[in-house]
Amino acid sequence: MNPLATLSSSRALWNPTQLDLRSDEILAQLLDRGSLDDWRALYALARDDAALRERIRRVVERTPLPYPRFWLVALETLGEEVDVAAYRPPPETGV
Repeated sequence: MNPLATLSSSRALWNPTQLDLRSDEILAQLLDRGSLDDWRALYALARDDAALRERIRRVVERTPLPYPRFWLVALETLGEEVDVAAYRPPPETGV
């Protein structure tokens, strides 16, 4: 299946008028609430897009997510330098 088609119909998106993976908010929604199919599609896109991989890393490092180390290891399998052991999740804001 087409990764962009999968992501544009994702139930994880709160207010999708159009899929724009340049938006940190949309990327965070997919990383936080995405389905396994969404995550596979995002991984497939990140495989060929270094800028997307860097943005995923930035969002993971700044946003409380349920599986941050999962995404860091996924980035590592795509050739990114990642120190998973040194990663400390951001503090919960209680919001």
